[in-house]
Amino acid sequence: MLRSTRPLLLPSTRRLSGPPSRPTLTRRLCALSWLLALLVVLTSSDALAQPSYWSFEAGQTRPLALDGTRLYALNTPDDRLEIYDVSGEAPVHLASVPVGLSPVAVAVESSSRVWVVNHLSDSVSIVDVASDPPRVVRTLLVGDEPSDVVFAGPGRRRAFVTAAHRGQNHPVPRGDYDVPGIGRADVWVFDADALGAPLGGTPLTIVQLFGDRPRALAVSPDGLRVYAAVFMSGNRTTTINEGLVCDGGALATCDTGPGGLPAPNTSSDGSPAPETGLIVRFDPTRARWIDELDRDWSSAVRFELPDEDVFEIDAGASPPAEVAAYASVGTVSFAMVVSPATGALFVSNTEAHNEVRFEGPGTYVHAQGLRGDGPYTVRGHLHESRITVIERGAVTPHRLNPHLDYGRPAAEGDRDRSIATPLGMAVSSDGSTLYLAAYGSSAIAMLDTAALTAGRVDSSADRLIRLGEAPLGPTGLVLDEGRARLFVLTRFDDSIATVDLASRSVLGRTRMHTPEPASTIQGRPMLYDARFTSSNGEASCGSCHVFGDLDGLAWDLGNPDGEVIPNRNPIGPVGGAIDIHPMKGPMTTQSLRGLADQGPLHWRGDRSGANASPPTDPLDSRAAFAQFNGAFEGLLGRDEGPLRPEEMQRFTEFVLGLTYPPNPIRQLDGTLRDDEARGRAIYLEREAIDTVATCNGCHVLDPSRGYFGSSGLTTFENEPQQFKVAHLRNAYQKVGMFGMAAAPFFVPFDNTPMGPQVRGFGFLHDGSTDTVFRFLHAGVFNFRSTAERRDVEAFVMAFDTTLAPIVGQEVTLDASSDASVEARLDLLLARARAPWTRSGAIETHECDLVAHGVVDGTLRGWLYAPSEDAFRADHASEASVTDAALRAIGRVGSITYTCAPPGSGVRMALDRDEDGALDGDERDAATDPASRPFIDIPSPALPARPTPDAGLSDAGSP
Repeated sequence: MLRSTRPLLLPSTRRLSGPPSRPTLTRRLCALSWLLALLVVLTSSDALAQPSYWSFEAGQTRPLALDGTRLYALNTPDDRLEIYDVSGEAPVHLASVPVGLSPVAVAVESSSRVWVVNHLSDSVSIVDVASDPPRVVRTLLVGDEPSDVVFAGPGRRRAFVTAAHRGQNHPVPRGDYDVPGIGRADVWVFDADALGAPLGGTPLTIVQLFGDRPRALAVSPDGLRVYAAVFMSGNRTTTINEGLVCDGGALATCDTGPGGLPAPNTSSDGSPAPETGLIVRFDPTRARWIDELDRDWSSAVRFELPDEDVFEIDAGASPPAEVAAYASVGTVSFAMVVSPATGALFVSNTEAHNEVRFEGPGTYVHAQGLRGDGPYTVRGHLHESRITVIERGAVTPHRLNPHLDYGRPAAEGDRDRSIATPLGMAVSSDGSTLYLAAYGSSAIAMLDTAALTAGRVDSSADRLIRLGEAPLGPTGLVLDEGRARLFVLTRFDDSIATVDLASRSVLGRTRMHTPEPASTIQGRPMLYDARFTSSNGEASCGSCHVFGDLDGLAWDLGNPDGEVIPNRNPIGPVGGAIDIHPMKGPMTTQSLRGLADQGPLHWRGDRSGANASPPTDPLDSRAAFAQFNGAFEGLLGRDEGPLRPEEMQRFTEFVLGLTYPPNPIRQLDGTLRDDEARGRAIYLEREAIDTVATCNGCHVLDPSRGYFGSSGLTTFENEPQQFKVAHLRNAYQKVGMFGMAAAPFFVPFDNTPMGPQVRGFGFLHDGSTDTVFRFLHAGVFNFRSTAERRDVEAFVMAFDTTLAPIVGQEVTLDASSDASVEARLDLLLARARAPWTRSGAIETHECDLVAHGVVDGTLRGWLYAPSEDAFRADHASEASVTDAALRAIGRVGSITYTCAPPGSGVRMALDRDEDGALDGDERDAATDPASRPFIDIPSPALPARPTPDAGLSDAGSP
């Protein structure tokens, strides 16, 4: 609901308590002028239908930094750095600095400069915080989706930035997607005193690490070592292709492997399971790939998984270089911190147990005595929350919830003691206490580091500092030991909580302005809040759908207690409907991004409006997503049952608002490289490529209808099961597994061992196919040559997404700018003029080009109006500024230009709170340009816990 009063701690000295005052006559006139100006700025009849906010759900890595009495906080949804004075009882807002899109990390370089990492803009904003007002003075361009920044090396004057090994600003933009056995996790290193080329800077080096995508960084106490963690590094699991797992059960005699599927392999009514693949895990002690029956599948795996998770970099070397790697740290690593006293490295992470099959209660499995002491399913036991300690070369993981017994139903009070999704950390200066942000528990954990290192983890509720009754989602924290305070950024409500460490209580919350709609704010907790959505307090949908995306793994979430259901989804272009069996076999985790307009959900489309009661349109994405409600009970282990309809509705609206980022491989002007263009022609035009239709005949590409490889239809795939046609927007994210044994569905191809790789799962529903190139060798395809397959693969890697490739890109123009900066600005302008059609056939432009700079001591904003070929200013009465005139202003001071998502430019450049009064006019009138009423998050109300099922055993492994 909307707040009618302000919070205890005020985010702005201009913001008064009580509801907003009635607009003055001046403001009414400004609003009228602004409405008239809209007629000029907006260039199509459908432009008003454009959203002003796009939800990317970028995960914050280091959202807070403290420098003396100044607190720097990232306002990720509003794309700003907020600056506070924390010398008094409550933080006082000093300034708000526009940076790049989706800022996720901030670090202090010096008393005058801080660096902000912009996840969606593939950039780093260098902010001069000594000037009045603070402003961006330089923009560095890095690889795809940068995540963190630290300073280390000689005098701590080297900046280290993590980014994926791809992206339009990378020396190898396509990220070597067809090269096996290389690292795909980069650390860019810059000299803070000599940034290099005016356009984007010049790194001293790019340290290429043997991982898939990096995230967190940490620095040794002496500043000579930097540690970099791979985000989703896996856990040495992979899928054996279904063609190598024979029919007939585990005892069958097979020519291609050690056997068939372990029991149970029927549904509850005795219907035999379809042939599926099988997840296996590498046992480093015996150097074997084994399944749950301890059978050796090594002959069916043609690659190795070193599972290197954390890397040590010599920050003082010239250039900096990797000197050590640490394996088996965790499946998903979120954050790292070093003890200033001992140098021990702490890594917050989760460890997945995807080698355990099945969801549901496990009644059938237990009754048949098929699993010994259990666990019988992964119900409530998906990703375990952990802290891994790395000290003197030893890697020691520690479970944060040792009180949980996964072999039995959750006990009363379990959820109140649990830590879910461990994110940011801080260590006291004496090294004795570790503070941990429990994102899914809305709490801060205080852990004794000596006990933790020794393997003793306090699992009492007393270790937790609760931040409030409502779910708040803490992501990052910083210590102010001089005043015994802890500042915590809470992402669900975009606030800063001030915690008194002496009393372990929250003194107050400072709310930041947010452009997010109520559906996003109130629906987000349903993804992450483990206290509400599970009974053990550790499991949530966000455990696997990390930050609304995926975890890079496959899971066998079949249900032996389930029943076969009919497939009521539309079929096309060939084949008839095949019933959907509950024993589905391994399926890779799919992203929650971009589900709108996708119709039935899951790989097989089993989450469908057609299965609702009463049945509804199977192509209705909202009706389809509502069918996930049963997963809260069957998968997360919520004893209280499914969510209430209004709660599920909030979750649905939040998820359907998530958007895919622009494709980082596609060229910024949207054009295709030669091989990509040839591949596109084959994809769209080559008839009967699979003996029936063009590629596009099934994998429909039609952005005007929101189709990016899938139109929601199901079709025959020459598989034992029937699958919904998959979209292709995130193929580039799945690169890194190379090597595959010969399988029946593929024409003869190279099956030699490929050595170490960075991923255990690739393409297709079960991740068993290593590359798109391999997939295109399936016997059903009619390609004329290897070159054609390579061309289609190139096009798939550069596939269209909802937003144009230019969205997020930026450049800073100043006195040192050269021709390369001017050329980049020319490119941004050209793309801001280029037409763009998105879902719903709304005609707009590829981006809204916004500009920010300081003029006469005031932060100003401008928005490019293509119809005028000029920039509108943030004063309603001010005439538009020509491109040449604005560039002249930038060369005197500095102006940063950013290609914002279509429809968001007015909010980002001219009217921050979207109240109709322009920001400049509000500042002149001494009113707040960021005065949108706050939206509260409802406090969860759990029903009474039912009596646990007496049919389940109390036995189980911890």
